[in-house]
Amino acid sequence: MKKVLITGGAGFIGNHVVRLFIKKYPDYQVYNLDALTYAGNLENLKDVEQSENYHFLKGDINDSLYLDEFFSKHQFDGVIHLAAESHVDRSISDPLAFVKTNVFGTVNLLNAALKIWKGNLEDKLFYHVSTDEVYGSLGETGYFLETTSYDPQSPYSASKASSDHFVRAYQNTYKLPIVVSNCSNNYGPYQFPEKLLPLCINNIKHNKSLPIYGKGENIRDWLFVEDHARAIDQIFHQGKVGETYNIGGFNEWKNIDIVKLLCSIMDRKLGRETGTSEKLITYVTDRAGHDMRYAIDASKIKAELGWEPSLQFEEGLEKTVDWYLQNEDWLNNVTSGNYQDYYSEQYQN
Repeated sequence: MKKVLITGGAGFIGNHVVRLFIKKYPDYQVYNLDALTYAGNLENLKDVEQSENYHFLKGDINDSLYLDEFFSKHQFDGVIHLAAESHVDRSISDPLAFVKTNVFGTVNLLNAALKIWKGNLEDKLFYHVSTDEVYGSLGETGYFLETTSYDPQSPYSASKASSDHFVRAYQNTYKLPIVVSNCSNNYGPYQFPEKLLPLCINNIKHNKSLPIYGKGENIRDWLFVEDHARAIDQIFHQGKVGETYNIGGFNEWKNIDIVKLLCSIMDRKLGRETGTSEKLITYVTDRAGHDMRYAIDASKIKAELGWEPSLQFEEGLEKTVDWYLQNEDWLNNVTSGNYQDYYSEQYQN
């Protein structure tokens, strides 16, 4: 039986990866390590938490002694490292928190894996999940390639770039088997409502303003989160050790255009007159150092591993809106903070 550790498995992307592995690989033992900070929500995994091949452990990747004991006890065959501080605005307010988790935490995990795998690296893998933001900002043309030079522009992207470098350095120095992926903006169910789409969905529901940075002309490449989880699965099982894979949706949108499309969908779903939600758009002072455009060339993962997005954006956005409207209890628990009680109710009684 293969033992796989997924860090940050209670987070937005992580819960989709955990669920996929539990269901697709019943012979695997899937361990979810999460510190349950503000964005870690065990309610995200209620539908699979009783699975025989699932194990949750509350722990912090900044605790190196705990990680050493944890790795020694369970002898993992692979690590999928998703745990990270990820919100740019928060990184501007508190950059040291991002250094602590994204850099020190990653190095702690690398050290823990190296200690138990040293001398027996066959069939082992440390998979580090990163972001396209490490590449910086693009002009009107061009795409991020796996060979694009790093040029991080925010404390968040700088911390992720540093962690990427450490992962690759551990392969070069210690021969640790690693793989790295850099992904574009994800959207879909279970996303914490500080991010653009769930924030707007929630605000539209309650007739609150929709804050748009600057003129809303910043461009992002969007990918449905379940497609990202599929890509992670394929890279983990079929990716070449030492390689980097860019994961993107071939799907560029200006922020203002995506919000207007969302407004149109929400008006239709809520039975409101067309244009009602768009009146909630409010332009606010632009984010400091706001990158203008991200766009990923994901041709490598398609050519080598056969992966490509399964959904067109409009279809994915419809599914996303439906999920949030059908899961009002989840959204209410997150926005009220009540979701943080779930761990104590389920795991400490």
